[in-house]
Amino acid sequence: MRVWWSLPVLLLASAGVAAQGKVTIYRCTDALGQLTVQNDTPCPKGSLQEKRVIESAPSSSAPPTFITSPVAPIPQANPSPHPPVSSQLPSVTKPLARPAAPKPPAPAIADADRLPPPVLFECRTYDNGRYLSDDGNPPQRCAPLQTTGLGTNASGAGVACQMVTDQCQRIPDQSLCENWKQRLREAESALRFGRSESRDASQAEVARIQRIVTESTCGR
Repeated sequence: MRVWWSLPVLLLASAGVAAQGKVTIYRCTDALGQLTVQNDTPCPKGSLQEKRVIESAPSSSAPPTFITSPVAPIPQANPSPHPPVSSQLPSVTKPLARPAAPKPPAPAIADADRLPPPVLFECRTYDNGRYLSDDGNPPQRCAPLQTTGLGTNASGAGVACQMVTDQCQRIPDQSLCENWKQRLREAESALRFGRSESRDASQAEVARIQRIVTESTCGR
């Protein structure tokens, strides 16, 4: 008959039979986790068995040796990895300085408010020269004439003039802008290459014609 012993009782029993030689003790753990110690009787099937062989001696016994049957480890859930923590602190970006607001441009003249340029005349001189003028009735001027037998100079030649009037014709409206821009170029050239004593008058004339071109329908 198989006898089940508790751990304290079997330890006393093993001490009583120490003089008989070797004693085999089985330590059994069932499926419910209950522990049982058996003397010279293997553990039942399905139990975790630990076998210990004791060699008895008159004075002392050798330390017991346990043979443990392998047990499958209980699987454990892998802990979710934590995201790496950056060791660097976030950099602080200074706000960019806003550029100064540009100055508002001068108010442009609406096309509906623009007026046609003033009338302009193309005039021809007695020697077939050509010029542009605001006045279609220029005053008479004295055209020089070469004469002989007049005056008191050594060559016997005198200086005389003939009063002439330049002939002017109004420029058609569809050609006004083109001719006003041409007159502006001529005035700028006179300012650039003219005499220094007439520079102020030339600058005023350039500014006047520039306003006519810019503020009229020619400046669209």
